[in-house]
Amino acid sequence: MGFALANATRDAAQAAPDTNFALIDSALSNDDFSPLELDNVKPVLYDTAQAAFLAGYLAAGTSKTGVVGTYGGLQFPSVTIFMDGFVDGVAYHNEKKGTNVTVSGWDKAAQTGLFAGGFDDINQGKALSTTLIDAGADVILPVAGPLFQGTAQAIQDSGKDVAIIGVDSDLFETTPEFASMYLTSVLKQMTDATEQIILDDAEGDFTSAPYVGTLENGGVDIAPLHEWESKVDPAVMTEIEAIKADIISGALKVESPATPK
Repeated sequence: MGFALANATRDAAQAAPDTNFALIDSALSNDDFSPLELDNVKPVLYDTAQAAFLAGYLAAGTSKTGVVGTYGGLQFPSVTIFMDGFVDGVAYHNEKKGTNVTVSGWDKAAQTGLFAGGFDDINQGKALSTTLIDAGADVILPVAGPLFQGTAQAIQDSGKDVAIIGVDSDLFETTPEFASMYLTSVLKQMTDATEQIILDDAEGDFTSAPYVGTLENGGVDIAPLHEWESKVDPAVMTEIEAIKADIISGALKVESPATPK
């Protein structure tokens, strides 16, 4: 699980060629960072920019202040791909609806923004979120593991009506104590892919061809609005369904420097 284990997985797979491995959220590389493929390692990747695009459009269509924000844990591709899609979704809303919603915390063109320096300091998540709230953000996308809990604390301290967009799993289901704050979550359906890979291996059908989760194959999506449903214009959700169809058909391209190849 995770890009930080890519080299350990590579080394273990080379030492145990008769054992199959699945590596979630990363491909393999050599020590010089050149790409590497091994017959017994299946990269499991997610084009989360596609789902984050929908979340960005939703954030722009929901924001009352005209400012939304995001921050990451560390600047790795599996983090910035969320932020890229989010920024592009906001820009698409501005283009289509004539709005001028801005994103604080990430500049896609420059690939620079706010990062906590890790995934374990809840107080750092709170500090970054306070900065975003002070800048006017009323929707925040934390791409930093459990640091969204710091975002929730910052929202509570601010006394403002600020929404959180979760990542990976539906935070409404996994961390319900902050349920009223969740606008949606950008989902990676890791369970489905992992189960299928295990079943394929058991049946002798394992391949090292990368699995890439997309909107089309259901590998990525956004979660239901849950308690925010009554606060969101139904027309926005209708537009999002149309955007989703356009991404799946290829009529609308969502691209990030971190998009899985």
